[in-house]
Amino acid sequence: MAASRSLAGLVLALIALHSAASTRYAPNWDSLDNRPLPCWYDEAKFGIFLHWGVFSVPSFGSEWFWWSWRQEKSPAYVQFMNKNYAPGFTYADFAPQFTAEFFDPDAWAELFESAGARYVVLTTKHHEGFTNWGSPVAWNWNSVDTGPHRDLVGDLGKAIKKRNLHYGLYHSLLDWFHPLYLADKESGFKTQYFVLAKAMPELYDLVMRYQPDLIWSDGDWESPDTYWNSTGFLAWLYNDSPVKDKVVVNDRWGINCSCHHGGFYNCADKYTPSTLPDHKWEKCTSIDSHSWGYRRNMQVNELMDEATIILELVETVSYGGNYLLNVGPSKEGLIVPIFQERLRNVGKWLSINGEAIYATKPWRVQMENTTCKLWYTAKESAVYSIFLKWPVDNVLKLQSPKPTANTNVTMLGLTGLLKWKQDPELGLLINLPMIPPGVFAVEYGWTLKLEGVH
Repeated sequence: MAASRSLAGLVLALIALHSAASTRYAPNWDSLDNRPLPCWYDEAKFGIFLHWGVFSVPSFGSEWFWWSWRQEKSPAYVQFMNKNYAPGFTYADFAPQFTAEFFDPDAWAELFESAGARYVVLTTKHHEGFTNWGSPVAWNWNSVDTGPHRDLVGDLGKAIKKRNLHYGLYHSLLDWFHPLYLADKESGFKTQYFVLAKAMPELYDLVMRYQPDLIWSDGDWESPDTYWNSTGFLAWLYNDSPVKDKVVVNDRWGINCSCHHGGFYNCADKYTPSTLPDHKWEKCTSIDSHSWGYRRNMQVNELMDEATIILELVETVSYGGNYLLNVGPSKEGLIVPIFQERLRNVGKWLSINGEAIYATKPWRVQMENTTCKLWYTAKESAVYSIFLKWPVDNVLKLQSPKPTANTNVTMLGLTGLLKWKQDPELGLLINLPMIPPGVFAVEYGWTLKLEGVH
């Protein structure tokens, strides 16, 4: 009888697999939104974002340098250009100075792996239109024809995949000042000259060349998804592309798509929900609080410190999200030491506490504030409680977990069981170990593993 049940289960599993493989998605949101999100993305939890392009040459203000200078004529940017560049200098003149001579893809990949990241998202083209690969529809405005004279997207992709990290590609749909885009904009987006000649050819080219695990779309806010032919592209991506079974996308595919349509939801930059969302989401943020691209004049007090990054990572994962942390490389292809330090410190923390982060699920309670503010995650039968401030009396109070006769409490990174007792009014009281300063490998954030609780 057991063998019969096992065979029946295998048959049902094969039927389900065949059904999933044979699913065809129609080019409309009702169909596309029903595609299951490939499981690797939810399990990954932590990724690195990279904003890199011609804007890395002036490295002033932000990656929106061209827009701020030419379109908004912001006094700070105009003054910067007048002071440092000759009259008649154009934004295109920055491109030859985007040299990337110190770009070492393997060193970058080693850094990201050491940071504990499970995926990396590179800017292939920002709103300035310059492509970090030899796009055939960006003649002389790409990293092969000018500047580095190399395929930055492909070179990094090879290094990332060698370390079994997932590779994602950021792509901005629009180009601020492309004549065809401006013509479409003038028509009220009734024409699609830019979409057919530039935006969609580039997206298809990126998928076919690099077979990314993730497409991080942006630049969608001025026009509807029907202008971009977004649903047509996604139907092809899910049905017929070489990455149809593994690829993940976000929600920036046209006006009103964010937080409503696509794969995982970004909703807005630095999105931080206060309750548990009912859809997979991602918080993208930047170590430099003022910019996503590299700024030569950034100050250390404008950067997120290690404690803040760990706080945001823990908070995001407890609410079911992924955390995508951005750094901006320099025009030479360097990730400056202070960014490296932040990333490696996060990796050191994850090397001890990653069990409570990777492949976890939200628990029935996400956060509580008793002895100190703490967050919960869960994996299989274990519940994890992560706290960022050590209680002065070495006793941590947990109100939400309900112990049983089989409850065990341990701290990740240490051996041995911790003593606990249940107080009818205060909850679960856990005696923390006496750890002299400097002995424990991390200074911020500790995790209790609770087994046999409900």
